[in-house]
Amino acid sequence: MSSKLYPLFANVSGRPVLVVGGGGVGERKAASLLESGAVVTVGAPEITPTLRQWAEAGRIRWRQGRFDDDWLDEPWLVIAATGDADLHARIAALAQSRRLWLNVVDDTERSSFHVPAVIDRAPVTVAISSGGHAPMLARLLRERLELLIDPVTGPLATLLGDMRAGIRRKLPDMAARRRFYDRALSGPIQSLLRRGQRALAEAATERLLESFDAPLQGSVILLGAGPGDPGLLTLRGLRALNEADVILYDRLVSREVLALARRDAECVEVAKQAGNHHTTQEQIHALMLQHARAGRRVLRLKGGDPFVFGRGGEELEFLRAHDIPYEVVPGITAALACAAYAGIPLTHRDHAQSVRLVTAHCQGSLDTLDWRALAQERQTLVVYMGTSELAVLREHLLAHGRAASTPFALVENGSRPEQRVVVGTLDGLVKGAEQYAVRSPALLILGEVAGLASSLAWFGRPPLASSAVSPVTALTA
Repeated sequence: MSSKLYPLFANVSGRPVLVVGGGGVGERKAASLLESGAVVTVGAPEITPTLRQWAEAGRIRWRQGRFDDDWLDEPWLVIAATGDADLHARIAALAQSRRLWLNVVDDTERSSFHVPAVIDRAPVTVAISSGGHAPMLARLLRERLELLIDPVTGPLATLLGDMRAGIRRKLPDMAARRRFYDRALSGPIQSLLRRGQRALAEAATERLLESFDAPLQGSVILLGAGPGDPGLLTLRGLRALNEADVILYDRLVSREVLALARRDAECVEVAKQAGNHHTTQEQIHALMLQHARAGRRVLRLKGGDPFVFGRGGEELEFLRAHDIPYEVVPGITAALACAAYAGIPLTHRDHAQSVRLVTAHCQGSLDTLDWRALAQERQTLVVYMGTSELAVLREHLLAHGRAASTPFALVENGSRPEQRVVVGTLDGLVKGAEQYAVRSPALLILGEVAGLASSLAWFGRPPLASSAVSPVTALTA
């Protein structure tokens, strides 16, 4: 079929629809029609067990037998799904003469309407059709769009539909209503619905309607960007990137993740790196407050997860103290991502029954650690921000009983194309890092499981073995 199709949505609720064919395809068509409220009749000599159950329960009507012309007396539209080309040709000719809408499965020439690939966010429905030329392409597009269309779209449409009459009374002017909806859809209503707080979302919409001329209230989202691979960003995180007016991002956020942001968003780097220009935490707080009070949607974008050595708790305390609405979208923290991309299981029934996450970004933080507990065997130790303190880490762990032969893995730029993994044993930790000039961002994984990196590696280049060999390893080699 070469003609362009005219898109429309059919209201079949309470209307008779006929499905000719009782096999698996007919069952799927009947199920979709039932969801739309149609009065479904299935005509076929035999039907699937599921269709039989529906017929016995009164959900559908079963016309048992071979197709007869009078089957077309009642329905508004017909679906032919028998696999019999001759029968389909006969049904198509009869439907044409009776001006009935007909879909013949996998036969575009005989169909007067097509069933599209559907994204269901009821009551919102997105339909995709290739005009019958490439159904698999339509399905592929549906799969991709499924990721982009927020599941809260349906509840949001229901809420606005329930309040539509009141909105029209309050704002009879169409231009004013358009401005109201623009403001409502960019405010906190969707966030409240995501939390399952329908009543609060309705109240927020009512307040916005009553104070429509008041300045728009801003908000802040703390988003974990993950370790760098944009494919590891959550779907909610992707939506937040596309909704933000202002993005305050850390140095460790990759360019690929930033590229997913809305093109007109204002992006401000708030890097904190020793020796370079940096923004203090107090200045970051001030920027969040400034932009939120100006009615903007602020995204505080952090590498990894905001609540794992990301100072997210401090930022929430500040926002709460200043009555700024906020939301947290977690990200995949470096410990999980770097270990996975290096082929290192953080826990293993034979080697590690627990995991400890610590930060070593300065001497002060190292002094507060329980080294005796950290040096225990059969556990995995993951050290964030520790590349400049490897010598101190090594000495403390050896002094508190960790074996010199304990395997380590240094994962540099984990999950990114330039990822490198350096492996060795604890006594050679410093020399191994120096040998390959390991630089931040890098994560240290120490424990028996780190020894699996060489055999389980799957991403990027193979692990680099340190030439600094433990005396214990040398004796047993």
